[in-house]
Amino acid sequence: MHDFAFVFAGFFVGLVVGLTGVGGGSLMTPILIFFFGVKPYMAVGTDLLFAAFTKMGGTIKLARARRVDWRVVAQLCAGSIPAALATLFVLHTLGPANADVQHVMTTTLGAALLLTAAATLYKAIRGKSAPASIALGQEDAATRAIHWSLPPLFGALIGTLVTLTSVGAGAIGVTVLMILYPKLPLSRIVGADIAYAVPLTLVAGMGHASMGSVDWPLLAKLLAGSIPGIWIGSHLLTRTPDRVIRSLLSVLLAYAGMKLIAI
Repeated sequence: MHDFAFVFAGFFVGLVVGLTGVGGGSLMTPILIFFFGVKPYMAVGTDLLFAAFTKMGGTIKLARARRVDWRVVAQLCAGSIPAALATLFVLHTLGPANADVQHVMTTTLGAALLLTAAATLYKAIRGKSAPASIALGQEDAATRAIHWSLPPLFGALIGTLVTLTSVGAGAIGVTVLMILYPKLPLSRIVGADIAYAVPLTLVAGMGHASMGSVDWPLLAKLLAGSIPGIWIGSHLLTRTPDRVIRSLLSVLLAYAGMKLIAI
């Protein structure tokens, strides 16, 4: 019965990701901690690989459709991958199961969820403001950030946040990209966000796995539910009121964030 509950949790998160594009970590990590009593460090490590494998399929599909701007992905990874490795080194030195480390993880996770809630609400209100397409001859300008130093800097912040909490590469990442690349169409922003999350969560997830912070049987059950969930969610995307779903989701994430900070 417990196995079915994990599969259903994976399906639910996959469905929400398919419907809203919000990163699975925003939901999966709190669900594992609150509903299943999984230790925070184990929930974060397992969820990082859950996100990597889930978004890998999406990246391949988007790359084939030429909706991934690899220049943007590289600019973000220049900051996020070194930051993830540095954070993993600190976690390895202190030990992920250390009580102080777990407290930092839950507090940071709570703050990340509040940021994600705000970013999700922002997308619900301003989601249509990005251009629908790139004008002829504007490709190079669209993939150039408002300042060259900002993508690696924000990439480093997100890389640290994701490695500590498994949250940040979804709604926060999309919101950051909307600000840094205002001429980039929303579909290309989402494509770049999903693509750059794969190497980041894979590096962070394998780092956690090397410390014993990944529950492999649990990961398999979550993926068994999430893969059909994402497929169904993406097919229902055009039939659901996007703003209502995102607004409700932002309330749910804010509630979970406040509970984690209060632990």
